[in-house]
Amino acid sequence: MDARAAGWDGRSGLWVFGYASLIWRPEFEFVEQRQARVLGWHRSFWMRSRVNRGTADRPGLVFALLSGGSCRGMVYRIARHRARDELARLWEREMPTGVYDPRWLRCHTSDGPVRALAFTLNRRNPSYSGRLSDDEVLYVLRHARGRYGSTLDYLLRTAHALREHGMLDRELARLVALAREAGLD
Repeated sequence: MDARAAGWDGRSGLWVFGYASLIWRPEFEFVEQRQARVLGWHRSFWMRSRVNRGTADRPGLVFALLSGGSCRGMVYRIARHRARDELARLWEREMPTGVYDPRWLRCHTSDGPVRALAFTLNRRNPSYSGRLSDDEVLYVLRHARGRYGSTLDYLLRTAHALREHGMLDRELARLVALAREAGLD
């Protein structure tokens, strides 16, 4: 737990930044949520998933937070007295293979900035796919499935959640349109 909580003082609530599935399936108890924007990081569909949305033989794709640009998402405040337990649950979900680089990011909200834990990806990580061709993405959307379901379901749920919150992500909208044109929705 110490490695996970590094940077959290333990005296206040814990903020977590969600940019994809944490928006539509946070799976932790929180007492407050706000829309937020991080600068210097962007949502990208360039991370291979060999557990949650794919397998070792047929990796899926999930969103990652990569350096550069900006990203809109949600921040969640976990009450101080629940933070250690909820952080342990969150760690089991997000870090089963240790793929992410957890970081504390400054998140801008309409009520002011908060410092939140976010799960980022380093481009040197073996799970970083880089930009794939549309044909490669469609292949993954057709075939990849992991412990939480298919990559296609993940993509569509993330798009729906962002729309519900009024957040525009042009690349995500393009990927959904690509899937629909291919008859995958």
